Amino acid sequence: MSMERIESQGEIIAIIVRKASTVEGIQFFSPPEFSQQLGLITRKKDYSVKRHVHKLVARQVLVTQEVLYLLFGRIEITLYDKYRSQIKTVELSQGDTILLAGGGHGIKFLEDSKILEIKQGPYSGTEADKEHF
Repeated sequence: MSMERIESQGEIIAIIVRKASTVEGIQFFSPPEFSQQLGLITRKKDYSVKRHVHKLVARQVLVTQEVLYLLFGRIEITLYDKYRSQIKTVELSQGDTILLAGGGHGIKFLEDSKILEIKQGPYSGTEADKEHF
């Protein structure tokens, strides 16, 4: 399996799941307390998930966590810790996924790219939600 967890001083900054990653069944990579859960599911043809609904459960979200799925292209993400110190730069290619869980980040587009972004809502807008540095 090709999964990378990037940490700084005990804090998870990012979790990367590469396109080539494989698991048996279902495996979640994010800790259960994260407000964004990142997992990978592998099932054989004709497998079924029982029909279900998700119950209403009150949750408190204090920080935005984002999942980026690179549909095509190539990008470079620079990761920063909570003190805004650069800790690592990673490159993502088509089919790769990253959970941006803590600290900060910047993105450079190395090729024409398309990213699917998933994050919690409701969104408060750039001014309320982001602090540029």
